[in-house]
Amino acid sequence: METIEQNRTEGFERVFGAQPSLRVSAAGRINLIGEHVDYCGGKVFPASLNLNCTVYARPNGTDVINVYADDLDENAPLTIGKIADYKHIKWGKYQAGVAYVLQQKGVPLIGCDLYYSCTVPFGSGLSSSAAIEVATAVTLCELTGTPYDLKEIAVLSQKAENEYCGVNCGIMDQFASAMGKKDKAILLDCKTLDYEYIPFELGGCELIVANCNKPHALVESKYNERRAEVEEALKKLQTVCKNVTCLAEITPEMFENAKHVLSGKIRDRAEHVVYECARVQEAAKALKAGDIERLASLINASHDSLSKLYEVTGREPDALAYLAREQEGCLGSRMIGAGFGGCTISIVKKECAEAFKAKVGAAYEKQIGYAASFYDTSIEDGVTVRRL
Repeated sequence: METIEQNRTEGFERVFGAQPSLRVSAAGRINLIGEHVDYCGGKVFPASLNLNCTVYARPNGTDVINVYADDLDENAPLTIGKIADYKHIKWGKYQAGVAYVLQQKGVPLIGCDLYYSCTVPFGSGLSSSAAIEVATAVTLCELTGTPYDLKEIAVLSQKAENEYCGVNCGIMDQFASAMGKKDKAILLDCKTLDYEYIPFELGGCELIVANCNKPHALVESKYNERRAEVEEALKKLQTVCKNVTCLAEITPEMFENAKHVLSGKIRDRAEHVVYECARVQEAAKALKAGDIERLASLINASHDSLSKLYEVTGREPDALAYLAREQEGCLGSRMIGAGFGGCTISIVKKECAEAFKAKVGAAYEKQIGYAASFYDTSIEDGVTVRRL
């Protein structure tokens, strides 16, 4: 770890000609269950990972925020007076969006050098964009001595992604990155932002994250299309369920009595959301009770619904999840994230973990034609700040 830290600070000095004075890290996340329900007002069940986005920073005395990525070897200079004008760039757009919403809120911006080093794989469904946003927001506040609340940082980061970057994400990713705690999952109500920390204890099992290595892009995928479909479903269901304001308020029993107003794909999308919301509640109960087999069965049901009803998995995530379930010691597996690529999570008995990775990896490569990646993950704090 010290070598990694030294390499990054030396990298900062090579790029900017000085030592950093601040280090801020924000985590990527997994979501145990509750996929594609955060923008429907539902509850989700994320946890922050040891994969993160780390920013090394210092004030530079100019009117420019320099945003450098070590893996891309690319710098994006953002002029503070023109911070609204960077929506078209690739690298640096998320940081510009965060700076813009902070500026709109009255947070003073100063010229600074920001050096980004990310271990959250891009396009993996582990929320690299949220980690970048949260790390940037905390860094910009820290550099100016602006007081901040991590819950508010999450909301502002989501606002940046929605309004500046044009991605209609829900609040889960930013909330998990900002508010995550070591060895805890967060049961989060995406409508009210009420939350509860639940101990993340899997007994004799561990959580294995696998990346199918087919990148997804939220804007380019059918994410926005699904949002439009569930909004249409809600409007139709509200003709029967009069006092409902979001799909998450509709119970499975209510849905069964009202689904006649829906048809085809619109009904499928709504059915996924309604039953996935119910699965989240059951999963929280199972984790609290230490019933890992029940939790795993709910994870399996979640993936099946995402594949058949919501149609956001795709060939590669389906292959990873279903190959995983065939292995000895695997209790459950599902896709996480927006879909059309990205990662799966699997609950696997500890004594079977290494064989599981080897066998799933070999079978996946044979079936798909290229390798998957497996990550050694742990549940860690979402945000850490250190003066250098």
